[in-house]
Amino acid sequence: MPSTVSVPSARAPGGPDAGAEHPVGLRERQKQARREALIDAAHQLVERHGLDGATVEAICVEAGVSTRTFFNYFESKDDAVLGIEPWSLDPAIAAEFVAGGPTGRIVADLEVVVGHLIAKPMLGRERLAAALRLARDEPRLVVRQMAWLEDYRREIDTLVRRRLGADAPPDRVELLGVLVLVVTRSAFVRWDTAGSAGDARDHVRGVVEDLRALLAEL
Repeated sequence: MPSTVSVPSARAPGGPDAGAEHPVGLRERQKQARREALIDAAHQLVERHGLDGATVEAICVEAGVSTRTFFNYFESKDDAVLGIEPWSLDPAIAAEFVAGGPTGRIVADLEVVVGHLIAKPMLGRERLAAALRLARDEPRLVVRQMAWLEDYRREIDTLVRRRLGADAPPDRVELLGVLVLVVTRSAFVRWDTAGSAGDARDHVRGVVEDLRALLAEL
């Protein structure tokens, strides 16, 4: 993996307005290029010096960015190695779900929530493999990844409780949380199997439909 990633200029080569039709797409590509540069740099430095020997400052030098830029993408060095970011849901999406929307059917509405939560760019096969390989040698990374998944489950549980009310049976809340984890993981697996093309959220609907078909056979 290269130690740096060249980030394209915000101005299109055809002139000042040549890229004006798709400014958001261009900004997202720039952000993704910087994110990948930081992940690649973190992987290379950990491979050379170990997790404790790779500092945030060294990662930034390797990636060609400032430390301020680093913390715009990752909360810690460990998160950069794993390629993980805090789970965040648009407050408007959360409010709609808690109010009983958008469809009024909780599984269908959780499908929408999952789609928004996993909309961020994924690692991709090679970077994911590198992250997992490094995690095998660094127990701290395994602990961090498990904590990250637990944060996800807690966020879903909180949303479900707010929607169902304080008297919601705990086992129902837990069951819906487990369902969300299954859907999320399966969507990632299908996205990876498809060659990491598009977004993982594009596979959420297919996973939910397959689960419905399986449950209908019981």
